[in-house]
Amino acid sequence: MRHFGHITPTVRQDLFHQEPAEFTGASPSRVLAAALGATLYSPATRPTLAADIRKQAGRGVVSMVLCLEDSISDGDVAGAEENLVRHFTELDADGAELPLLFIRVRTAEQIPDLVRRLGGSVRRLAGFVLPKFDENRGVAFLEAVAEAEAAAGLSRLYAMPVLETPELLHLETRAQALAGISRTVNSHRDRVLALRLGVTDFCSAYGLRRTPDMTAYDVQIVAGVIADVVNVLSRADGTGFTVTGPVWEYFRSQQRLFKPQLRRSPFLEEGVEELRTALIEHDLDGLLREIELDRANGLLGKTCIHPAHVTPVHALSVVSHEEFCDAQDILRPERGGGGVMRSAYTNKMNEVKPHRAWAERTMLRAEVFGVAKEEVGFVDLLTAGLQV
Repeated sequence: MRHFGHITPTVRQDLFHQEPAEFTGASPSRVLAAALGATLYSPATRPTLAADIRKQAGRGVVSMVLCLEDSISDGDVAGAEENLVRHFTELDADGAELPLLFIRVRTAEQIPDLVRRLGGSVRRLAGFVLPKFDENRGVAFLEAVAEAEAAAGLSRLYAMPVLETPELLHLETRAQALAGISRTVNSHRDRVLALRLGVTDFCSAYGLRRTPDMTAYDVQIVAGVIADVVNVLSRADGTGFTVTGPVWEYFRSQQRLFKPQLRRSPFLEEGVEELRTALIEHDLDGLLREIELDRANGLLGKTCIHPAHVTPVHALSVVSHEEFCDAQDILRPERGGGGVMRSAYTNKMNEVKPHRAWAERTMLRAEVFGVAKEEVGFVDLLTAGLQV
């Protein structure tokens, strides 16, 4: 797998100063966590699940969650499990290259049962998404993943806990809940690939729902939780985990309508204005602002419920040429003693010690998402990603 691997090598060469690197499910966990990108959720009840997965892989999706939890009704769980097993068998038989596939379960007991029922096709499974994660439920969930991995003889099944409980949201219980989650995930550090935020559940606790022109960071209760999760669980001192951005709920059924604006003049300034208008009309302007705010607040990757959201997330995850130059300068061996320097773009000062952690994270993002050429911007990357 590689980001933008669905576009032709010639186009990639035109776009990238440094192309995205290839990775597999066996790559180091730090690489996989950074490479998750737009993780596309799909109900496990879909009758064409295997075909859907192959189709999305061909459009640049590198991680998917097949959901047995909130996206389906209680009465559909048994049928959804059977559907998963049947389609995993089909995917395993055809040998196609697949995204990283995760199953979102409801209970810890489902994990060993599903792994047993998947049989040999379990090798196509990257891991499990663990909902309503707290210290008490988390221990059972993570132990179940470890036991299922051992029983199936797999080298690794990853876990992605979802942080969405009321105890984490409520101010009087938040510190205790975060401390418990921290203890739990740290005791299984080699298994926890990333932490995901359940912002819809946070809003639900107060009867809130953000509008298409508002980001999660405009809802102050939610913004406070995100800040505290990053504070406790995503520090840059080697103890932190990757925390992914919240879901964007809005989409239009005719997302492909804005493709003509992209085709007309994507590399010209007026093309930027046309694209901006098209994105606003299709409720994606808020998504773009939220992606930028995710990264500014320490989050990487994003939960997605619609395929139209994938390419914008990936296009905005590519490292700009300016960011790359700054990070390179900061990390030069001769700068090990610290100091300050003018940036290569002569528009800012780079301080070696304070900016080192940022530079390291930027270089990891550059490895998996690539570095754009100096003259290439978001519009160019979005256009290329959509031309499939």
